[in-house]
Amino acid sequence: MIRLLRYCLSLVCCALLLTGCNLPQVTAEARIFLNLSLDYLGEYSLHQTEFDGTHVGGISAITYDRKRDRIYALSDDRAQPRFYTLNLKLDQGNPERPQIETLAIEAVTFLQNEQAQPYATDRLDPEGLALTPQDTLWVSSEGVSRRQSPPALIEFDLQGQWQQQLTLPQQFLPIPTTEDNPEPPPHGVDDNRGFEALTLNPEGDRIFTAIEAPLQQDYPEAQTEGETQLYNRLLHYWIGEPQPQFLANYLYPLKPADLLKGINGLTELLTVDSGGHFLSLERSYSPITGFRTELFQITTALARDTSKLDPLPDDLTGITPIQKQLLLDLKQLKIPGSNLEGMMWGPPLADGSQSLIVVSDNNFESSQPTQFLLFRLRQDRQLVS
Repeated sequence: MIRLLRYCLSLVCCALLLTGCNLPQVTAEARIFLNLSLDYLGEYSLHQTEFDGTHVGGISAITYDRKRDRIYALSDDRAQPRFYTLNLKLDQGNPERPQIETLAIEAVTFLQNEQAQPYATDRLDPEGLALTPQDTLWVSSEGVSRRQSPPALIEFDLQGQWQQQLTLPQQFLPIPTTEDNPEPPPHGVDDNRGFEALTLNPEGDRIFTAIEAPLQQDYPEAQTEGETQLYNRLLHYWIGEPQPQFLANYLYPLKPADLLKGINGLTELLTVDSGGHFLSLERSYSPITGFRTELFQITTALARDTSKLDPLPDDLTGITPIQKQLLLDLKQLKIPGSNLEGMMWGPPLADGSQSLIVVSDNNFESSQPTQFLLFRLRQDRQLVS
């Protein structure tokens, strides 16, 4: 019997060897990414209006409150940093193609500083927003360099009251001017190119934020436009008990710009799962072609911590960056391009799938509505293997 089993096993092995060429070939890249796709469902335009004495516009980030079924939308007004509470209604009469039926403004909440006072003009430039399970909001600020206002990561309650602020690594801050160094070299977050992207993990005890463009000291000394690979930095914090703690930063490979695309930047992150998978939103602008937006799936699974590298060395051998894969180029949708800056996981759809909503910043231009794009996420929850 044992000899027979060994003989049968040898036949099976031979068969596998002979037919191996017909087995599916799985790339290393496929093993680290989720099998994701997006269906575009439609758009909704919120025309600029007035609410409680404010201009509703400049929406740079959104987040969904599932318990209250409401959206919080962050306005990047440096004079009056604030967020709006929105009531979203979906028309799901056609389960195959749900639409945004209405989007009503219900309230506006102004952010307050540590002294429980409204922020002075140009002290905060809010760009990223994320809701915690404890009903607080994390806000990322680009800072305003001309006013010596540094970038910041701040927690507020739902009434806009300051709760706490995270300490940023020195890599992200300017070098102080001293008598011995009256003109320090460029260092830290670039002006108006700071913390745009912000997201929490599903458990709400880790925060991830990224800058829109590379740190000033991370640009290579010699570069050719459109050819040199540039890297942003993505920060990873623990924000659970007993206290917040900085964990790591990783290199995010920013898609190089070219003469037609113009300037390019990372404007948003969104956590997919607890295993290091995210969506990233890159937006470019050119006076020739206008806005262009691309959605990527990224993973930090293999990324190496670069928190001790300041600046980045010319040779990055052995330093594994974040891995990324194009998920959707929005030019394929053939809809008017706009300044897309924020995205969130929205309400569940009638078929049980997850909705994704992407929002534009109209820069307070009365002729430009705030654009909400609705997508359906399709996901095989198992890693491709």
